[in-house]
Amino acid sequence: MTAAQVLTAEQMRAAEQALFDAGTSVSDLMEIAAGGAAEWIRRVAAGRSVTVLCGPGNNGGDGYVIARRLREAVNAVTVIAPLDPATDAAQEARRRWDGPVSTSGNAQGDVFVDCLFGSGLARPLVAEHALLLRDLAAQHRYRVAVDVPSGIASDSGAVLNERLPAFDLTLALGAWKFAHWALPGRELMGQKRLVPIGIAAVEGAAQLVERPSIAAPATDSHKYRRGLLGIVAGAMPGASLLAAAAAQHAGAGYVKLLAPAADPRTPPDVVTDTAPLPEALRDPRLAAVLVGPGLGRDSAAEAALGESLRLPCALVIDADALMLLGPEHLPRQDKPILATPHDGELETLCRSFGVIAEGRRARALALARVSGMVVLAKGPDTCVAAPGGRLALAAPAPSWLSVAGTGDVLAGIAASRMATGADPFAAACEAVWLHSEAARLAGSAFTPSQLAEQVFEALAAAL
Repeated sequence: MTAAQVLTAEQMRAAEQALFDAGTSVSDLMEIAAGGAAEWIRRVAAGRSVTVLCGPGNNGGDGYVIARRLREAVNAVTVIAPLDPATDAAQEARRRWDGPVSTSGNAQGDVFVDCLFGSGLARPLVAEHALLLRDLAAQHRYRVAVDVPSGIASDSGAVLNERLPAFDLTLALGAWKFAHWALPGRELMGQKRLVPIGIAAVEGAAQLVERPSIAAPATDSHKYRRGLLGIVAGAMPGASLLAAAAAQHAGAGYVKLLAPAADPRTPPDVVTDTAPLPEALRDPRLAAVLVGPGLGRDSAAEAALGESLRLPCALVIDADALMLLGPEHLPRQDKPILATPHDGELETLCRSFGVIAEGRRARALALARVSGMVVLAKGPDTCVAAPGGRLALAAPAPSWLSVAGTGDVLAGIAASRMATGADPFAAACEAVWLHSEAARLAGSAFTPSQLAEQVFEALAAAL
């Protein structure tokens, strides 16, 4: 689905060029894009006055088209442009507007529309433009940004100027950009809506993690066909119990704790295998193994990680196991492995694997490439990276997830999805969505156990 694409500014330019090469003119595409944006703005304005701030490029051209469409819809419209149009399409759009254009920022109105600069901006706004943008935003009750708010870098989400205004609505034209889903920029965008313009699927584009489509078990399924998941317990068994609780609700047919001794807190519907770990891991029915939650970091933990890595089945590596993992541990043969680091663990892994990169997304991609693992880099703007460069970005999850233990729940969900047969990238994306949906269902100030209890409801929403 192209609606889930996330494009860089360069990819977006190439995608638009493909439309031009197919016969669509720049002005025609501007009419399509700005016309779609104008319809959103018309609805939110609901007859109220609108001020449109236009820049010199094609984003400014979009602004002139929006102003004309709103005027046709009988909205009172004021256009402000500190610079003359600099492109042919923007000049044509201004000509077709054929209305007054002010250079001052003294307009009072109800709805403000920012079309000053779009996704091509990579440097801070000059002082006079930043001041104009702030003043106009302050003079209006509702604020709309077209494509990307001016002053935010499209490819990174970086905020390029201080004291930029916050918007109530951001209308992405043609495709999502990285800034729409990356901090800190996304915090200034309010609600986000996509305006389609006919962009085709772009090879190698990142994708947005969306609601998965998960099938119910086949009518002839049994517990092993649905997937046996082994969870390696360690020094702090509570973490593996949390992972097991989440895994039971995420689709696996059989979840088994692999522990040196039974824990009295283990619920009766979770089986504990107390055989020596090498023996327990030799069960040929294992579809996936999770190692790391509560594992510890001593020699016994390192041995458990080594035993887990020698298995042919799918593997999820989390928490303490990530702090022990090095290039020397990874098997040479192809093996489906998913790593689920938070930022501290990701930094440690990058040092261990010799990765030099800045930012969660770049580090995850580089680590995936050199290690051969799929990397689920979790945080306030979670991403999933595959060795071949495939990348998925998660929409914002409830901030109540920022509590100890929720990572164990996420690892359990991901391992459960891999036990059902999902490949590491798909399992990671499914887990991210289910984790976020479970948090939404759990409400506020939930415990990790309460989060795990909501996983089955989240799964039901994806069936």
